[in-house]
Amino acid sequence: MKIFKNYINGHWQDACSGKTTDIINPANGKIIGKATVSGEEDINSAIDSAKNSFYISGKWRRMSAQDRANVLFKIADLMTLAKDELSMIETENQGKPLRESEADVEDAIHVFKYYAGLITKPSGGSYEVNDGFGQMHSYTVHEPVGVCALITPWNYPLMIAVWKLAPALAAGNSIILKPATITPASVVKLFEIFHEAGLPAGCANLVLGPGGMIGGKLAESKDVDCITFTGSTPVGQSIMQAAAANVKKIGLELGGKSPSILFPDIDIERAVEWSMIGIFMNQGEVCSAGSRIIIHNSIHDEFVARLAERANCMTIGNPMKNPDMGAIVSEDQMTQILKYIEIGKKEGAVCRCGGERYTEGECADGFFIKPTIFDYCTPDMTIVKEEIFGPVVVIQTFETEEEAVALANDTEYGLAGAVFTNDHMRAIRIIKELRAGITWINCYNPCFVEGPWGGYKMSGIGRDLGVHGLEEYQEIKQINDCLDPGMPGWYNN
Repeated sequence: MKIFKNYINGHWQDACSGKTTDIINPANGKIIGKATVSGEEDINSAIDSAKNSFYISGKWRRMSAQDRANVLFKIADLMTLAKDELSMIETENQGKPLRESEADVEDAIHVFKYYAGLITKPSGGSYEVNDGFGQMHSYTVHEPVGVCALITPWNYPLMIAVWKLAPALAAGNSIILKPATITPASVVKLFEIFHEAGLPAGCANLVLGPGGMIGGKLAESKDVDCITFTGSTPVGQSIMQAAAANVKKIGLELGGKSPSILFPDIDIERAVEWSMIGIFMNQGEVCSAGSRIIIHNSIHDEFVARLAERANCMTIGNPMKNPDMGAIVSEDQMTQILKYIEIGKKEGAVCRCGGERYTEGECADGFFIKPTIFDYCTPDMTIVKEEIFGPVVVIQTFETEEEAVALANDTEYGLAGAVFTNDHMRAIRIIKELRAGITWINCYNPCFVEGPWGGYKMSGIGRDLGVHGLEEYQEIKQINDCLDPGMPGWYNN
């Protein structure tokens, strides 16, 4: 049986306590391995390793940008050689269809290549100034933050880890990665690749175990200079509070309850397909999921009937066989989703399809839920207000453009949103009104490494991906070089 261990200062290590926890295949409920359960001693060891790597040896941060880029390119090449293995590991541990894991691995490879290329490009600025103190040469440089703690979720274990690891390492930081407790498998394989690629000891550390305790220790540590987190809003709030004690740099990508606004002039078949991608991809376990469909009254009946028809035809099964939907990540998460479904029924929403666990055939022992559509939902309903993080979508209706925008923005979240219309001017007008960080017109969910990813309001602060994703792991230093050899002339002699 596979034992997933910590990776600290270039070595694989058991937890000091010797404790482990079972890692489960959600498609069949079977144990696929055991993961070490880190305690305070292990966390301190990882922090010391990263601190020594950055501040004492400095081997990684003192490398030229090109030399760091070469290592990242090597990591991408090794990931390419191992992409089939990485994909199968991801699906076995997380439950998503194999084709989705394959896409995630391809994305992760591209992210490493993107930041390997980006870090060698010019940055900073130069200014010639004279402000009364004599002639000065003023310029800025981008420097690594220092020790960076990265905490990642269970819905995209490998991909989101790489969204943080690649820019943090490219910038020259030393890092500590804490993956989700229940999905460490693909990240452990990635660190095996790090070791093979020759990352200097201590610049990349991995600690496994309970999120609350480890995250809290990393956030409150004065030896951690930056912390970024992707996950639920309540956990993000607790990390922000802990990090406030030493005012460390922080980035949070949190929850969402994202709307899609559908106008009468749309191609209904196209909108149905994009809506299904928006809510049923990765079993709806997506922070940016299109979990609220806000549709014009005039096309409500036709759209909902077609959406329910398509959802009822979706295949559910062994993720390795590429069904339309795989397994929910854990029994606990499945139970939580089913609770929300029961709340929706009790609050008066009409369940058009799904609404229950799926247990047919080889799915009997796994954690599967049928794709679920709730119709005639109102803003006060729990299933409309709260993030469910599963294959559950709610339908609301509108008459006017103003009403549609008001419904879309009637949420504490602001991660994503979309508008479907053939009137491009209207599309742009509405997109500008949506209080969300990631938006789409006539599509849903495409994501590109070149563009920033993050939200407004309770969906977090900061951005992953793109140039902005690199800047999360950099500080900007101003340097002022006095070119005038004389006295500054600040006071009368």
